[in-house]
Amino acid sequence: MSEERRREMGESELPVEDELVESFNRLVDEGGARLQRRFSVMFATGFLGGVEVGIGVVAYLAVLHETHNHLLAGLAFSAGFIALLLAKSELFTEDFLVPITAVASRAGSVGQLGKLWGGTLMANLLGGWLFMWVAMKAFPQWKETVTTSAEHFVHAPISLETICLAVLGGSTITLMTRMQHGTDSEPAKIAAAIVGGFLLAGLQLFHSILDSLLIFGAIHAGAEISYVQWLGWFGYTLLFNILGGLLLVTSLRLLRTRDLIQKRRRESPEDPDAAHGEE
Repeated sequence: MSEERRREMGESELPVEDELVESFNRLVDEGGARLQRRFSVMFATGFLGGVEVGIGVVAYLAVLHETHNHLLAGLAFSAGFIALLLAKSELFTEDFLVPITAVASRAGSVGQLGKLWGGTLMANLLGGWLFMWVAMKAFPQWKETVTTSAEHFVHAPISLETICLAVLGGSTITLMTRMQHGTDSEPAKIAAAIVGGFLLAGLQLFHSILDSLLIFGAIHAGAEISYVQWLGWFGYTLLFNILGGLLLVTSLRLLRTRDLIQKRRRESPEDPDAAHGEE
């Protein structure tokens, strides 16, 4: 198909679909806004994200305790992702596609990306840790359920299987983010949250934040699990979540929109920090 013919298929001046242009612009605009926030706002948003995922974990444990069915519990966990979506909070693992696209388009800097990642990660863990302390005090009868769930992760050896589970965990939530930014329909965004929650929790994929909350819950409930054990599991899971999100989704989306990125870079200043100012 000729360049001219491809351009005739949409209103944009580039050889890509109009829907892709709209989705790309949403990614860059939101990513730039995230990167420009003050650290206090960034931390508060991440803290609330940890709390809201905790709501999904409580729903997961409630259903798992009653049914012993991980697939049904995974559907229940979707409540956490729906809360994240509607409350406009965020998880560290959601911050791959959106802010990286903004950095690639010069709507933000690498330094701002590092601040976003570090602040959101710490805030997610702190918010989730506190919420799970409250949850385990409220539902002590879930001790066996949460302990068994936590041991599935924290006692898993590093192997090809667990590495692949972590890669899939990172790519799944990044794909969920991509689907939600590909539409203006709220029902469609909620459907993507349900699918993402079902896959992550129902299939017991390794996810650094979600599964950390299960481990924290087990520790709070008195299980024989230490923070050192959690940290050993968390380190490699986090690494392969990042690789899964970057390699299987983000890099391909950047390749797909490279013409749009180049156009935005030409329209943007050389130094994003000079344009927006570091807080």
